[in-house]
Amino acid sequence: MSSHRRGGIFRSLIAGTALAVLAGVAGAKADSITVYTSYEEDELAAFLARMAEDLPDLQVDVLRLSTGDLHARILAESSNPRHDVIWGWAVTSMVDPRILEMLEPYTPANIERVPERFRDPEGRWFAVTGYMGAFCVNNEVLEAKGLPMPTSWEDLLDPVYEGEIVMPNPASSGTGYLQIASLLQMKGEEAGWDYLRALDKNMAQYIKSGSRPCNVASQGEYAIGASFALRAIKNIAEGYPITMVLPSEGAGNELEAHGLMASSQNKEAAQRFLDWTLSDTAVNEYYVWKEIVTVSGGTMPQGFIDAGLPADIGSVMYDMDFVWSAENRDRVLEQWQAEFESE
Repeated sequence: MSSHRRGGIFRSLIAGTALAVLAGVAGAKADSITVYTSYEEDELAAFLARMAEDLPDLQVDVLRLSTGDLHARILAESSNPRHDVIWGWAVTSMVDPRILEMLEPYTPANIERVPERFRDPEGRWFAVTGYMGAFCVNNEVLEAKGLPMPTSWEDLLDPVYEGEIVMPNPASSGTGYLQIASLLQMKGEEAGWDYLRALDKNMAQYIKSGSRPCNVASQGEYAIGASFALRAIKNIAEGYPITMVLPSEGAGNELEAHGLMASSQNKEAAQRFLDWTLSDTAVNEYYVWKEIVTVSGGTMPQGFIDAGLPADIGSVMYDMDFVWSAENRDRVLEQWQAEFESE
């Protein structure tokens, strides 16, 4: 989509990253909903553009925040929710009992395209996409500094990488939290915290965004950015001199879910939107942007394979316990912040 067309569709609304789309005849009356999401800005823009083609009379006001920030906002607004739909948000956050209380069960059209294991048994959410952790490793920085190519989380403890690693802050980034949660799950908590303390000695910076560690590594500011696979794939496609490394211990991962707010005053329009998220148009667009798609149909782009993503992505994904991640989130983040943000 050209930048000219993008500028014609989207407009700023409120603090944070907020967008609105209204594709229809000028002056036509449109249904209107407010959607909260943590989809990345570029994929969000692509999804909304395709939605506008299918639902030209639906106006969608979108607030985009990182996963952790959106979690805090929804809880802060719990007594008076301001949105109709949660769209593309981490399952780990969605299954928070405080969030589930705000959701209304809804069975969208084509829900049978989503396997039952990717849906809430009570119908309050369904997950269609996901992402997984990966390292973005700058080949030119490695060569210039004589550093080896890491293949695992364990490799990152090598003192040669001191000051050369950046990763997301798990308190604000869903990618950051899935990385921490996966390490604590795969190693066990005691060994996992010991590992994080050792890794901290090599850490240059904890960054708020899940994508920015890959971007700064891609630009050569650091050798290694712990980020997520799609960001690495896209940066490789854009010509950055990086290698995507999926850690040999298994890549932590997160699913992205949708849900209908019980407080919505625009439920018919919100339901139309949720129905669209399982349409052929939506599914085809997911496969362009996402490394994990739970909905049947579509094929992995060749560019994903060329960047190093295996056709069987399950073979490189760590088997996450999302309930554990949700139940222990506050405790884990409190300890992480006490140990690593106070420095």
